[in-house]
Amino acid sequence: MSNVNIKRAIENIRSGTSVYTPVVEVVVNAIQAIEAKSINDGLVEIVVQRHQQMDLSDPLPEIDGFEIFDNGIGFDDSNRDSFDTLYSAHKISEGGKGFGRFTCLKYFEDMEVKSTFCKGGRFFDRSFRMGKENEIIINEDVAPSSSNIIGTCIKLVHLKRSNFPDKKLATIARVLVEKLLPFFVNDMQPPRIVLREKNEEEVIVLNDYVETYGQIIELDSSVDSFFISGNSADEEFFARVFKFYSPRSQTSKISLVAHRREVTSVSLHKYIPEFVDEFFEQVKDGDEIVDRNFTLKVYVFGQFLDGLVSLERGGFEFQKENDAIYGISQSDIEKRAADLAKEAVNSEVQARFEKKVKKVNDYVKEKAPWHAGIVNDIDLSDMPYNATDEQIESKLQKEKYEQEVRVRSDVRKLLEKGEPGELKEKAAGIVSRISGAGKNDLAHYIALRRSVIDLFEKSLELNKDSSYSSEGVVHDIIFPRKGDTDRTPFEEHNLWLIDERLNFTEYLSSDLPLKGLQDRPDLLGYDRRVVFRGENEATNPVTIFEFKKPQRDDFANPSSDEDPIQQVIRYVRRLRSGDFKTPQGREILISENTPFYGFVVCDLAKKVRSWLEEEKDFKPMPDRLGYFKWHENLNLYIEVIGWDKVLKDASMRNRIFFHQLGID
Repeated sequence: MSNVNIKRAIENIRSGTSVYTPVVEVVVNAIQAIEAKSINDGLVEIVVQRHQQMDLSDPLPEIDGFEIFDNGIGFDDSNRDSFDTLYSAHKISEGGKGFGRFTCLKYFEDMEVKSTFCKGGRFFDRSFRMGKENEIIINEDVAPSSSNIIGTCIKLVHLKRSNFPDKKLATIARVLVEKLLPFFVNDMQPPRIVLREKNEEEVIVLNDYVETYGQIIELDSSVDSFFISGNSADEEFFARVFKFYSPRSQTSKISLVAHRREVTSVSLHKYIPEFVDEFFEQVKDGDEIVDRNFTLKVYVFGQFLDGLVSLERGGFEFQKENDAIYGISQSDIEKRAADLAKEAVNSEVQARFEKKVKKVNDYVKEKAPWHAGIVNDIDLSDMPYNATDEQIESKLQKEKYEQEVRVRSDVRKLLEKGEPGELKEKAAGIVSRISGAGKNDLAHYIALRRSVIDLFEKSLELNKDSSYSSEGVVHDIIFPRKGDTDRTPFEEHNLWLIDERLNFTEYLSSDLPLKGLQDRPDLLGYDRRVVFRGENEATNPVTIFEFKKPQRDDFANPSSDEDPIQQVIRYVRRLRSGDFKTPQGREILISENTPFYGFVVCDLAKKVRSWLEEEKDFKPMPDRLGYFKWHENLNLYIEVIGWDKVLKDASMRNRIFFHQLGID
């Protein structure tokens, strides 16, 4: 009589099992019962039990349970007592854990057993149910049998919780074949295993998937073996690679096996990205050549796996990663198996890898030429096969960072320990590596300039409503509004569009007040900003900008109070008088000989040209795309330039760089 907390045992079953686990468990026990009987006509029948209630939307009812028949040795006293013993050692030589039957009650409401066995030359019938409280065997009945046919029927009754994941018999057959394949390819030929409907309308022989249909083919007749060093000894593993045609899953997998049972399964593309999709091969179908799809599955065997499989056969006692106790982890084994799978279909994998490399090279050539210096050195083996642009860029950035870290580390080591002779010998190589990284950054910067010019050109075009962009739009492209150099460093603004000399400045203010805390003039208008070039010293020039909306010319009207020329002059006078300070309260140093530069950027419409020449006495530039004037009494030089000139000149200055990068 047993006394086990069955409910607690079932609740403690760990992850790694599925609703197929108890079905496979019962089938494996049936195979072992037939092997114990040593017969040549062994038979296992798996009969699906479906709900009686029909679904109007689907004529195929849901599966509710299974009946598994076998003509094995039957539930004799020895097998019965083993069933009634938790952690029984009865089948330990065959990998029995004495626990697998508990998975039946994890997924099904009941487990019922009926069996005929022979004892002392007489035949008996034994029936019982698996208990759910403290007794493993309940409602047992043993009586003389009127039959002399030995065998067992086990019923898995009423599926718990949710529907069975598959309904079609062919789908269920394929899953069972994958999980039982180690039995089919073993030297000990398995009994005939049949999956059928209760009314026998459909019958599938699982053995035929391997023996007749050609749906599953082993790629190499020889078994590949490999060794992995553990903490105690070198462990040997055996791997067998199979092709699955018209697979249920489109992903190739690695399965670790213990005692001929699949225990774990992981996608191969975890280790080799090129396995993420199914493969295709051309075969002749009559007079036509057609594509036949397939995936790979690698089954790994070994005594190490047999000895460390968990009670539920849903995993192993060693760790998935970095096992400290045994020195061998699940990923260690899977990585080696993945290499064997790659060798089995090397041409297909290599073709996909080359396609991935081409995609990365095309990305660099077309979208990120600044990475050209590192793309040939990067290891792409772990990058996703169908990588997005974002994933490619992330990979390249990571490589760039790692190269920079290595260079800095080498420099530090050389400076700390290097002798003068060694410094001279190794310095050139390190400098060339630093220079290479610098070239990448420069190429990146130039490529970004190409994008800025394209964006700037777009902002000067008509919108869909036939309007032009506001001052704010073009302003933000050149320099963000309401910002200054404390918040917007030189690499984040684009004043180079107007003049390369404006890139490096001590202080820039854009739409911010320039006086102290009291009586601060509001300089938040779109067209008011001040630039200091160099340090804040009295001898360094001050540059003032005015931006006017493309196609706008109303500022040239006599009554306008937005005359940009007068605005520049007014701010020069106020700067010279000391009215302004920086937002941080720093004094703007101005002397009598401080040079001032004013830039007014607008569209040079006919009205604006006449206004500049006739009323403002400005001189046209040789290209007629700008005007200039010198105000001697203010030490002020003003240029009025058109948006087209800004675009044209910026493009011309950078054209040689774009050409060298192949992005012109």
